[in-house]
Amino acid sequence: MSYAVKEMFLTLQGEGVNAGARAVFVRFAGCNLWSGREADRATAVCRFCDTDFVGIDGLGGGRFSDAAALAEAVAGHWGPDRAARFVVLTGGEPMLQVDDALIDALHARGFRIAIESNGTIAAHPGIDWVCISPKAGSAVVQRSGDELKLVWPQAGTDLAAIEGWDFRHFLVQPMDDVRGAANVEAAVALAMTRPKWRLSLQTHKFLGLR
Repeated sequence: MSYAVKEMFLTLQGEGVNAGARAVFVRFAGCNLWSGREADRATAVCRFCDTDFVGIDGLGGGRFSDAAALAEAVAGHWGPDRAARFVVLTGGEPMLQVDDALIDALHARGFRIAIESNGTIAAHPGIDWVCISPKAGSAVVQRSGDELKLVWPQAGTDLAAIEGWDFRHFLVQPMDDVRGAANVEAAVALAMTRPKWRLSLQTHKFLGLR
């Protein structure tokens, strides 16, 4: 199959448990919770996305004819050194496109594979690091993994239920919108009152990284 990628770039992971790690980010086009069109925002399950996942016109983006072509592009962004190769598959919703062929092609080139997903589609079993960011009102089926990253605040979120899911790390991250400082305060308050949670900040935005 072919793959539609909005953008691809080498950077440092800016948030979550892997913050600070060198990584190639592959942002897949498309999402199953919101089309990306402003006209659809009012009826979408997810209304606060801070990334552009529409189209294939971003830096390093395009349509890749097969898994080998996409994996070679990822390797090209990383460079010739095979040590500690790390790729983050994100979106949009990456599990709309991630398949056996792509996982095998990336592993064959020495990459440790992470995914950032909304959890409404089961994560591929070959992924090495599963990060799920649940959206209130969506049907999350991937309730286990390495990292649960809750963007906060989200009205309608059942914290007690989420805390029963099988994740190694529970992170709360302030929503990046016009409420700014109020969201930070809310996230800090959650971590202070519910010690299962750790605060995560989007350090790449502070540093001016992609």
